[in-house]
Amino acid sequence: MDGKSSKLFHTHDTLGMARECVPEGQDLKEMGEEELWELINDNRHRISLGVRPCILIPYLRQARVLTEMDEDEIISCHNLTNRCMRTSYMLDLLRTQGRNGAVALLESLMIHYPTLYTQVTGRKPSTEPSRFSGLIKYSELTEYLVNAVTGMQKELQEARCEAGRMTARCTSLESEIRQIMEQEEKSRCYQSENERMRRHLCALQREVTKLKDEKCDLYVCYTAAIEEKSAVNTRLHDLNLQVYQLQTELQKAQEENEFQKRHSLSSASTPETPQLQEEVRSLRCQLVKAEKLNPACQDILAQDLAEATGIQVELAEQLRCYRGENEQLLREKKELVDHKESLSLQVQQLTLDCNRHQQKSTMIQNQMRELQAERDQAYLSRDEAQATIARILAEKDTLRCQLVELQEKVLQDKCSPREKRQSSHESEVSWESLGSSCEEFPNRRRLCRMDAVNPTSWSSCNSEMPWQVVFDPGMQSPHVQSLSAEGRKFYMQMAVGSEVKQTPRFSSSNGTRADGLSKTSAPPFLMRSRPKAIRVNGRVRTISFQGEALLSQLVMVGGNKTGVFVHQVTEGSAAHTVGISPGAQIVEVKYEQNQKALRMVLEDSTFEEAMWALGQVTGFCHLSLRPKQDDYEALLQQLQNNEMSSGDSFYVRVNMSLLAGPSGTLAVACNDILHVTNTRPAGTEDSWHASQVHPCQLLDLQSGTVPNYYRAQRLLIQAIEDMSFQTKKSQKAGRVVAQSQQKAVRVVSTGRQGRNPLWVSVEDKKTKNTESGDTLAPRSCVTLMPYSLVTPHYPPICRPILLLPTVLGRILDNKLGGLQGFQLCEPEALSPSDHAARVQRSEILEESEQGGNCCYTLQSVEKIMKKGIHCVLPLGLDCVRRLHRAKIFPIIIFIRQSARSARKLRSKLQRHSQSEEQLLACSRSEEPLLDKLPCLYHSMAPDSWCDQTSLLTSLRTIIWEEQKKIVWVEPDLWHP
Repeated sequence: MDGKSSKLFHTHDTLGMARECVPEGQDLKEMGEEELWELINDNRHRISLGVRPCILIPYLRQARVLTEMDEDEIISCHNLTNRCMRTSYMLDLLRTQGRNGAVALLESLMIHYPTLYTQVTGRKPSTEPSRFSGLIKYSELTEYLVNAVTGMQKELQEARCEAGRMTARCTSLESEIRQIMEQEEKSRCYQSENERMRRHLCALQREVTKLKDEKCDLYVCYTAAIEEKSAVNTRLHDLNLQVYQLQTELQKAQEENEFQKRHSLSSASTPETPQLQEEVRSLRCQLVKAEKLNPACQDILAQDLAEATGIQVELAEQLRCYRGENEQLLREKKELVDHKESLSLQVQQLTLDCNRHQQKSTMIQNQMRELQAERDQAYLSRDEAQATIARILAEKDTLRCQLVELQEKVLQDKCSPREKRQSSHESEVSWESLGSSCEEFPNRRRLCRMDAVNPTSWSSCNSEMPWQVVFDPGMQSPHVQSLSAEGRKFYMQMAVGSEVKQTPRFSSSNGTRADGLSKTSAPPFLMRSRPKAIRVNGRVRTISFQGEALLSQLVMVGGNKTGVFVHQVTEGSAAHTVGISPGAQIVEVKYEQNQKALRMVLEDSTFEEAMWALGQVTGFCHLSLRPKQDDYEALLQQLQNNEMSSGDSFYVRVNMSLLAGPSGTLAVACNDILHVTNTRPAGTEDSWHASQVHPCQLLDLQSGTVPNYYRAQRLLIQAIEDMSFQTKKSQKAGRVVAQSQQKAVRVVSTGRQGRNPLWVSVEDKKTKNTESGDTLAPRSCVTLMPYSLVTPHYPPICRPILLLPTVLGRILDNKLGGLQGFQLCEPEALSPSDHAARVQRSEILEESEQGGNCCYTLQSVEKIMKKGIHCVLPLGLDCVRRLHRAKIFPIIIFIRQSARSARKLRSKLQRHSQSEEQLLACSRSEEPLLDKLPCLYHSMAPDSWCDQTSLLTSLRTIIWEEQKKIVWVEPDLWHP
């Protein structure tokens, strides 16, 4: 230990600034409490700025001047927002310890902050044991100093490692800077080369301009030369004419001269001879002059002729070029004329086709008007025929009813007095019950057969109960066999009835429905509006009998998938007496309750619903049965082979978290998908048997029991009450509870009553008035749905991507759309007419921010999906329901935000003119809207990524996983 301590002291003595030469001050052991604290308070600001409490607290704890509670307050108190406040609070706590607190503080400063110790006390720090006050034992002090030195060595090692990493980082940055400098130098070279090329291009352009100017000058000169040539040719032509005239005159003069010579010779003695001689001499003089001038003129004319010949050759060459260009222009003109003629022919043909189509459409419209008139006339004729048939049938039914009454009277006369009294009593009860039903419907027609003849009248009287013959056990007699064959046939037809029509699931005579959650009122899930089932053509038998304690007379089996069948019939009961046998499917039940005629359709109900509905029967009832022996035997075979536990099978989405409990209770989380296979397991009355579903396949995983709808609703109400109570606690506890409960409960609301197949309404008891017979107005209700019915979908191609919150989605959409396998959806510019047509067809997903009829359409999304890549949607939550209507199911990813995660995106937000507060506000406003979507979504934690690159990598992984999953969609309660 002494070797370690000496080594430790040597290590401390080698610390850098702890060995400064300072004058020795007064010994701390000789100073009193007030002096010590006055010394500390004088340097309080310096200590608060330079000391980290977490470093001094271990020594102060070991010196027993601070407790564990003091340490927690200093480190974890939310009121102390920075290090200076925590240090100041630590000094206040040490002040309460008196002199020991001051001495322990100065000793801890001497160990961990020797420079600050010197500045506060004016003494050199020393680790000699004699310099310590003795608050800590020598062994404990040595151990603490060893641990302190070890911690400092570790910090030094970490600092060196960090320095190494920073050095490597600096080296890599320097290499990158060198590369950037080289690239910058290359870019400068490229820029200089670009400038040189630009200057060269400008010089060439100037030269081209000069050449063009010279060419224009040459054209001008050429034009002037052509004009001069033309003038020379004109002058040459004039000179040639003058030469020709002179030659002609010369020849004429020569001929006249010869003639004069001959004439003179013949008449020499003529007195005119001197005169003629004088003329001859003058002519000879002129001829001589002409001969003297002729050679010079001929040379000039010859030279002009040679020049004119050269110019003529050039003009001939130009004329040939002009002729070639003219011929080419003529050919192009001919082609254009031919094209114009073909287009005119096409226009004429299209005009003829348009006229023909207009005539055809006009003719079709005329034919449609004629057909509509014929149809209206046929409808009138059909209505008249139906009225006649109805009148005849009414008369026949009146006569047949009289016949039946007479036969009953004959049978009653033949019975014993006791049987007469019993049968008369029961018949009075039966006919009175039917009479009361008829009194509730005074305008009801007598026969159900009328609805088969005239289907248009069924909608107006769908709440009426068809008249049936009552089978009474007291009326059984051997004399019934004495009826004629025709009478027995009619009697059985009246009992069997016609095929069951599609009717509402639940109806009442006074237009109101039974409310509440009591056992005597109808459950809301029986009043749900399900899609119309495809009815199998078959005969449905309606039997009327006394259904008191109906569940004790019949044992049922089945469910919503297979149908509810009669499994066993109690011998001697009224159901056994009227001939009900196993294997018959229960289609519907009608009975009276509180002077109301009620009807419940059980053809596609669950086993729990059927048991509840049949349990409500307390008197005379009408049971509609369809014989389906093959389906019943197949169901029994599957139950015996343990292929299924019941005839129920449907999928639900859980809207609350349920913990595991005793007796095989299944633990589920909010938004889990369950496959319910039995709504009435053996040994339980308020539980369902369900299994968790594989996210990528329709395979049942872990199975167990879950609360049924009513018990789950009570648990949901209790969870919401607990959340409301916990919000009244402290701010810290309230925030933690809110975050945990927000994931455990999903509050689902709906827009109208009776739309969801699993519907529960909790109404105010003050609005109930069961005793009064007045019709009540529709009551407002609070919808609390622990389970939501869902259906599976399998998208065959890549699903679109929707990133939330919207502010962050706008930043990530462009980045994600640029990756391989993704493409950003672009808005389309539509004309006003096309925009109005697409809005009417609900093909517009969202209007674009660019305006001008630019919007995002379904066609643009489908076009990208057909390429086999993901379409990134820069849209909001409103587009989800529009996409679902088009059978397009997007992948919705919500990236949760916190103040820390928002700071990571500060630069990106500022680049898009957004702030951290706007991002957090958008996240808080859009997160509650996600629970209202009819599909599941994926939520990312704010601490699951550190920068934009890691966020994009996580998003690609999530998209790849979500693409493989089954899409579960619940019915949209806000839209029909």
